[in-house]
Amino acid sequence: DDPHLSEYTPLAYRRRGFLTGFHGSAGTAVVTKDEAFLWTDSRYFNEANLSLDANHWKLMKMGKPKVPTMTKFLGEHAAKHYNATSKPLQVGIDPFVHPATFKKELEESFTSTAAIEVDDDDATIGELVTSHTNLIDPIWGEDRPAIPTSPFRVHPMEYAGVSIADKVSKIRDEMEKKKATMAVFCTLDDVAYLFNMRAMGDVATSPVGIAYATVTKDDIVLYCDSAKVQSAEVKEHLSAVTLKPYDGIVGDIEAHCKESKTKVWIDKSRANLALVAIIPEKRLVDAQNAITPMKACKNKAEMEGMKKAHIVDGAAMAEFISWLEHTVVEEGRSVSEVEIDQVLTGCRAKQPGFLELSFPTIAGVGSNGAIIHYSAKEGTDLLKYLDTSNPILLDSGGQYLYGTTDVTRTWHFGTPTAEFIDNYTRVLKGNIGVDTMIFPENVPGFVVDVFARKSLWEAGKDYGHGTGHGVGAALNVHEGPQSISPRWNNKEFLKKGMVVSNEPGYYEDGKFGVRVENLLEITYVKAEYNEAYDNGTEEEADEQKSADKKFLKFEKLTMIPIQKSLINIDLMTDDELDWLDAYHEDVLAKVGPLLDADSAAMKWLEKSCTKIDRKGR
Repeated sequence: DDPHLSEYTPLAYRRRGFLTGFHGSAGTAVVTKDEAFLWTDSRYFNEANLSLDANHWKLMKMGKPKVPTMTKFLGEHAAKHYNATSKPLQVGIDPFVHPATFKKELEESFTSTAAIEVDDDDATIGELVTSHTNLIDPIWGEDRPAIPTSPFRVHPMEYAGVSIADKVSKIRDEMEKKKATMAVFCTLDDVAYLFNMRAMGDVATSPVGIAYATVTKDDIVLYCDSAKVQSAEVKEHLSAVTLKPYDGIVGDIEAHCKESKTKVWIDKSRANLALVAIIPEKRLVDAQNAITPMKACKNKAEMEGMKKAHIVDGAAMAEFISWLEHTVVEEGRSVSEVEIDQVLTGCRAKQPGFLELSFPTIAGVGSNGAIIHYSAKEGTDLLKYLDTSNPILLDSGGQYLYGTTDVTRTWHFGTPTAEFIDNYTRVLKGNIGVDTMIFPENVPGFVVDVFARKSLWEAGKDYGHGTGHGVGAALNVHEGPQSISPRWNNKEFLKKGMVVSNEPGYYEDGKFGVRVENLLEITYVKAEYNEAYDNGTEEEADEQKSADKKFLKFEKLTMIPIQKSLINIDLMTDDELDWLDAYHEDVLAKVGPLLDADSAAMKWLEKSCTKIDRKGR
């Protein structure tokens, strides 16, 4: 992690990758006196197995039976150490790259383990040590990349929808309710959202810049390297904002806490331990920050930008898949996963407003499709070539000036097996099951998740990842707080204005992977409620119709066809086939006008969007 707990981190902070060779976006390394371990989740089991040197590292597969959590493992290790030495185990961490919640979790593990494993009820079996400098940096030495200082750019109101002043006003209203005198924002997307700014270069595929922010009753402060705010446009844009050095936030929080009757509002789950540790417990307000729900529930301008991005993305994908199918089928040429990535990126780059990818492209041919976050690289034993004998799972997306996309399609340009078709169809049925749901307000995402898995469960199958994540508006491709997942501990309600992915899948290790992903907008069923939301009069409308229960539904953002030849129509209901035909009609109507009438892309799009053949039903 970096000091902002980012999913994708600048190269300078990829210490775990440097140490272990594993570069997945989720994972924690633990090194003891005698052994070394790496914890990661099911998305990365295959990648970690291939990346780690088994002579030095043991992979801990999170969520698997008999695999303890990292904190439970450290608790058990501390008990063994204490029983052998009568001294507490010292666990050293860099507090700037661990969430503030980690300290409590580890201390609770020490306490609960001691009660079972140690005879002395008053024993302290473990201590967290945060005073040492990071131990990896001296080993990395001069080879460690520099911390980036890419310049900020102004995110236009046309796409932001709400001014800095209005956002700060809402934050201060919430601060008053919390009796907080300072609000601290640590994550890079929170800072970018607050100041209506974006950057490119600090974090690959994420349009954010390294910075912190604070809001008090009288001041708004941006903490960043001065090189990031040198342009005249940015300086004018930030005319009401105080600019301070990046490291200045520590001293400012400390000074604020020394003043009388002050309280600092910081979300411990989204803040590093170093910042939270300097706030006295009696001065701390630990709660979801005010930006999180604002950012998650897109305003009208943000949603229009997202819709535009997905239509443009559909045009890019039509050009790409028409090329890929022609190359593989008509020319008979095998295409490497790396070339697929490069050509697809080139098709996106032709679109107006394209900036960069929204995450590293996952192009997995055959068995590589079962590696959920696979990344193709030249010169590796894993690299495969697409021909008519294997499917390809293609998960990709773009960052545009006006929106962020993320889509997965699974293609097969030859003759798929009956097993593959069955799995593909069940995955598609799961996607449709979520897409067509209507549900009342105050429903968390885990309630929806079961609909994505129903058809797979009927065949005794499942997948190990969540079904959906939030997506930012011209921001991070993975955004909270909502999710659609079997993990019931995320009780965040699905709300109007949120964007979520819908991506059920199925994977056979060593054989293939299937995933079908669309991004969805959450909207009200009744048009009058949507109008009130867009006009900012929702609270007034609620007062007038307080007895009405509001219902929500999903609207598709992704505009890319689904391969009909991979569907077993006998497994599909008439309603599901109607859904597919209606979706393809919508795709053609929205994407078609962006393509030249006689182009290969347009011909492919028209062919792909015809009604599915229902003969034999």
